Amino acid sequence: MPTADQNDILFERARAVIPGGVNSPVRAFKAVGGTPRFIRRAEGAYFWDANDKRYIDYIGSWGPMILGHGHPAVVEAVQKAVLEGFSYGAPTEREIELAEAILALVPSMEMVRLVSSGTEAAMSALRLARGATGRKHIVKFEGCYHGHADALLVKAGSGLATFGHPTSAGVPPEVTQHTLVLEYNNIAQLEEAFALHGNDIACLMIEAIAGNMNFVRATPAFAARCRELCTQHGALLVFDEVMTGFRVGLHGAQGVLGITPDLTVLGKVIGGGMPLAAFGGPRAIMEQLAPLGPVYQAGTLSGNPVATACGLATLKEIARPGFYEALGKKTRSLVEGLKAAAAAVGLPFNADSEGGMFGFFLMNELPQNYATVMTTDNAKFNALFHGLLDRGVYIAPALYEAGFMSAAHGDEDIAATVDAARQIFKALQAR
Repeated sequence: MPTADQNDILFERARAVIPGGVNSPVRAFKAVGGTPRFIRRAEGAYFWDANDKRYIDYIGSWGPMILGHGHPAVVEAVQKAVLEGFSYGAPTEREIELAEAILALVPSMEMVRLVSSGTEAAMSALRLARGATGRKHIVKFEGCYHGHADALLVKAGSGLATFGHPTSAGVPPEVTQHTLVLEYNNIAQLEEAFALHGNDIACLMIEAIAGNMNFVRATPAFAARCRELCTQHGALLVFDEVMTGFRVGLHGAQGVLGITPDLTVLGKVIGGGMPLAAFGGPRAIMEQLAPLGPVYQAGTLSGNPVATACGLATLKEIARPGFYEALGKKTRSLVEGLKAAAAAVGLPFNADSEGGMFGFFLMNELPQNYATVMTTDNAKFNALFHGLLDRGVYIAPALYEAGFMSAAHGDEDIAATVDAARQIFKALQAR
């Protein structure tokens, strides 16, 4: 008699008490179908589900686990911190140490404020930009996700350089009336937006390497024009590096592109898997925050002593010489292996990577904007996802999400992944 699938049992229980059975929507497998895997434990490059099936993990908690799961130095730091206390609601030296470590690695930042989530950091940076400039309008790009704050849950307007419309129930149109949504990598549209509204724009917020429409780079020319127009019109350039910060390189996407933003939003890797995020920039802007300035922001668990211990230990490890060279080499090996496997059977496929972050598309050319990403063959992606899952390889359960490599992945994991993909590619091309 077959053993009952524990994932099915847990999902049924979860749906009775949690909306959709999950605490973050993409975990529900709604885009790909099937039952989400409920994870019991993780170690190194792997995690195990409720049936004790092992998977090679390419989501890494959606980016934070750059060292892999359970790195000894990080575990030791967290265990020591836990014994000293979970939370105090008062300052600690460790908060200062983490702030100093972040600032040493991100030259564009002179001061930083620690918070608990990427959404909180992006929302706070947005408020700070408006407070510092005295302006209302913000610019964002279709396909870039900056958390679920009301003003950022918007889709593009009906015409060129028009303001966006809410993409979620519960967000009144009045809340998004000052959010201008533009096409990623479209310089002409960007220039028109600033020509029309430049003197009223508080900030432009961008994922300079987007990870929420899979993996899409801002072209160097587009990123440079964002910087130029913000400077020209007195708007703040905000880099959302929640995903890319310390993930694509030691100095983030701004280091890869060689562009200095006015504000930077960080998360994921800086917490090492704990709930921790941050935003920062020049002293003159950051001193607009309470208690020094008029822009209010607060958080009971901000700078949590256990989370900061985890983050500090993680940053220490990734700052070691050669770390990113080795990580980038692994990621490129995976990407090139997948491309070669697809090419061998003539399947439309392309992929890209930077540092420990990658993405792939079932198309012949790398897309440069969200509209092109949306043309991906959903059915083929879903077949690829489930084919890999069945073979013990866990990628994001949505074609709009980037993937993540860790230092714990070995050559054997990459080879097993490429071999599994090769089998599925043959079946897909035969359809």
